[in-house]
Amino acid sequence: MSQAQKFTHDAEAIAFDVKHRNTIQFNISRYDEAVSKGMARYKNVEAAKSQAAAIKRDVLQNWGNYLVQFESTISSHGVQVLWAYDSAEATKLIEQILTENEARLLVKSKSMTTEEIELNETAERMGCESVETDLGEFIVQVAGEKPYHIVTPAMHKSKGDIAKLFNEKFGTSIDSTPEEMTEYVRQVLRKKYTTAQVGVTGANFLIADIGGISVTENEGNGLMSTSFPKVHIVIAGIEKIIPKMSQLGLFYPLLAAHGTGQQITAYNTIFTAPRQVNEVDGPEKMIVILLDNGRTNLYKDDEANEALACIRCGACLNGCPVYKTIGGYTYDTTYSGPIGSVLTPFLKGFKDFSHLSFASTLCGKCVEVCPVKIPLTDILLSNRRKTVEQNLRPAAEKCLMKGFKLISSKRIGFDFFPGALKSAGTYPFNFIGWGPKRSMPTFANKSFSQQYKNKQK
Repeated sequence: MSQAQKFTHDAEAIAFDVKHRNTIQFNISRYDEAVSKGMARYKNVEAAKSQAAAIKRDVLQNWGNYLVQFESTISSHGVQVLWAYDSAEATKLIEQILTENEARLLVKSKSMTTEEIELNETAERMGCESVETDLGEFIVQVAGEKPYHIVTPAMHKSKGDIAKLFNEKFGTSIDSTPEEMTEYVRQVLRKKYTTAQVGVTGANFLIADIGGISVTENEGNGLMSTSFPKVHIVIAGIEKIIPKMSQLGLFYPLLAAHGTGQQITAYNTIFTAPRQVNEVDGPEKMIVILLDNGRTNLYKDDEANEALACIRCGACLNGCPVYKTIGGYTYDTTYSGPIGSVLTPFLKGFKDFSHLSFASTLCGKCVEVCPVKIPLTDILLSNRRKTVEQNLRPAAEKCLMKGFKLISSKRIGFDFFPGALKSAGTYPFNFIGWGPKRSMPTFANKSFSQQYKNKQK
């Protein structure tokens, strides 16, 4: 089964799962309520978004310069900077670091970039236990699943689902409250923090002028993951760069408001170096792995490279009617929703993932909510065109569209064929991905021009 066939199969199954839909609608409704309050704090949120968008476009114009500045500055603080062209190179670097430091346990703060390169699987293969410390990530890891959402990893689970999971895995009460389950996880993680040899984080922002790693989170797990272990590994996509530390005053509230509805996230930390000689806390070593993994492929595409401005707030997922219907797992990628549909063909190849660019109604909600004004629908359309140009769409679709063009390009075509025949001609679309649940239009017996002429008589 191809990725496109699997997507269609999984989408059809989950779209009519009532329990799943109710859970997602409830959780996103809570998000919508919070974000509405978060946006109300802005006097002019559009001005803030325009300013953030301008900064991110400046980054795209001077990407190489800012990355070199970042590397030079943070290296001068005693941080080792490594570059990884793809997941394979990143994996080799991680294997080497774990081996050199005899790592048997690592604690990991929430990071979609580490999901992208399957860090947990690499660590386990090396005989090193990898523990997720974000509560949502911890839940899906215990369940043997991947994150469902780039901001809310366990969005697809109700509190009852989690209580049942913890009862099965840890023997806690089936009637545990969210507070009780959180306290249980807190006690488990405290022991992991203090015994881990390695702590791993991603980066919300790479700050060029100070050579800093900005990590923003709500649980304090990022700080705990870097306070006790002797080695701190940062794995960050090279698009995370911003020019100046002073710009965080703009990006922090935008990310928080669009991501969770908060005025600002609870914990905002900037890492610039390992532990210094006059300090008693922090890691002895700090290593930054800067990951490409297809990002420069995207950068070279003038129609799509604005997607690199994304700050991973998740707003486009929460606003997307397709995501809310088929959920995060149907995409079968690290990044789902509209931004995932744009990014993944460039990161993992059009041959296997071009179908994601067709998983959109093009309603424009994603563009409306994006805090950095990425023209997602325009990019989705350009991706669709590239897919057709590369002959990656089904042959039956190509044949049908040519037939439609032949009939519809001139009025005589619509006038010549009777309505019943034109209606019958739409049936094959059900078998090339449009789906049997969609009602196709029924053509009138006579075309509009014929009816108009009759009216004039």
